Amino acid sequence: MYPLKFENLYYEKIWGGRDLKIFRDNLPEGSIGESWDIACHPHGTGKVINGEFKGMAFDKLIEIKGDEVLGTKISKERFPLLVKLINAKDKLSVQVHPEDEYANRVEGELGKTEVWYVVEAFEGANLVVGTKDCSKEQFEEAIKTGDFDRYLNKINVKKGDVYFVKSGLVHAIGEGVIIAEIQQNSDTTYRVYDYNRGRELHIDKALDVIDFNLKGEKSLGIKTEKEGYTKTYYCLCEHFSLEGYEIENCVKEHSDEERFFIFTCVEGKGEIVYKNGIEKINKGDSILVPAALGEYEIKGKLKLLKSYVPDMVKVEREILNIIEK
Repeated sequence: MYPLKFENLYYEKIWGGRDLKIFRDNLPEGSIGESWDIACHPHGTGKVINGEFKGMAFDKLIEIKGDEVLGTKISKERFPLLVKLINAKDKLSVQVHPEDEYANRVEGELGKTEVWYVVEAFEGANLVVGTKDCSKEQFEEAIKTGDFDRYLNKINVKKGDVYFVKSGLVHAIGEGVIIAEIQQNSDTTYRVYDYNRGRELHIDKALDVIDFNLKGEKSLGIKTEKEGYTKTYYCLCEHFSLEGYEIENCVKEHSDEERFFIFTCVEGKGEIVYKNGIEKINKGDSILVPAALGEYEIKGKLKLLKSYVPDMVKVEREILNIIEK
């Protein structure tokens, strides 16, 4: 196996823009809101664009090379993650996602917990993460009147900020950002308010699943210094782990036969060197490291996000080894 690159699946959105052209040269016409970069979902499945399996759909590759690609501990029935870049020139709807039990029962779909990394922040860049100072009854009444901005936790953001968005947390991506979003492989969204843009709202379902006890806070992470790079553990849950790498020259690692890794480049450029070759990685690229890859080395001056479905105990032990003295 080798590091896998997939086509960018672009989606036009009424709130989208053209800012991905900063680091992409294949942007189609229109107001592009989303680029699905590692995707294997009924609403969008990427094809491999490099190497032996070039042109093959991701679901077909999983069918024929399941354990080698995904790992022995990852279900082959449904790819667990979806990696996107989101460009918001206008604010997205105020929305919420259900957790797994509700989503499976009502939608026949996975729930959706996600994490955001701010790749670019332009003038006025902001996000809504959670509610504040309100009960369900107050929020429901405010929806009816349209006067609920005071109940939204709106924050200004800058490049490099990270926010964990658990299912049940009210949220909205504001105008002026490019976000790297790593999420459960689900496309279920309940809109609470959409600024009178005429799209369907899902207020009853949203009120079913909003958890008003959840708080939206920036993930500062746990940072560790290594030779030639730093590594920051940003968030850890049963659905995914997110780690950040700031590489000055190189980092050597080994794939895990139990699970795949995804690297998303959010600054700079470099290359992934493995036994049988080299794959370049530039800002905006996502590359899947198959479980069967073996040893690999990432060279260059760049910032990467590493996402994967974790062995929770193993990652917790890694973190404890850093902080225990």
